Amino acid sequence: MDSLFSNATTLLTFLLPGFLSAWVFYGLTSHPKPPQFERTVEALVFTFVVQALVKLTEFVLFLAGRCVVLGPWTESSALLWGSVFAGALGMGLAHAANKDLFHGVLRRAGFTTRTSHPSEWYCVLGARPAFVVLQLKDGRRLTGYPKEWPVSPAAGQFYIQMPAWLVEADASDAGAEPAMVELPQLDGILIHATDVQWVEILQETGNG
Repeated sequence: MDSLFSNATTLLTFLLPGFLSAWVFYGLTSHPKPPQFERTVEALVFTFVVQALVKLTEFVLFLAGRCVVLGPWTESSALLWGSVFAGALGMGLAHAANKDLFHGVLRRAGFTTRTSHPSEWYCVLGARPAFVVLQLKDGRRLTGYPKEWPVSPAAGQFYIQMPAWLVEADASDAGAEPAMVELPQLDGILIHATDVQWVEILQETGNG
């Protein structure tokens, strides 16, 4: 039993940096968490990268130790450096995914047409901030700036700042633009994503 517990502890310690990188990545991005098996595979890949960096750091410090004595390399040193590299790897990958860095380079090289964003929904609302019009399921229309938006169209809320209701003109006044009923007393309005039928993205005018 003691041997089994010791082996399990050693394996968990070895895999911990990979799981830490995955936890940081999904905590800083809007990507949905994959199934458990895929997350385990990702953690194994992250662990391989982190362990390679730890071995490289150990070799570099060993060479540096010939000139300056920094102290002995122990299991605690490997665990500490592994945690540092795991956090840095997770944050680096999250930054690259949020800024569409990797896919941006691959698109320019002609290898893909995809983005790093988890969905077209996030790509449009996150990469191109603009005023929107929310067409609600009850027929009302709300315009404003989406300061916050849900990760998925199936759950969450919009937080619309500078809100204004769009009221259609009378039937007798055909061709007239919808009237805007502004709400200057409000800082914003929360709208459930499930109450929205579709989202219209407004173009920027010449004066911004």
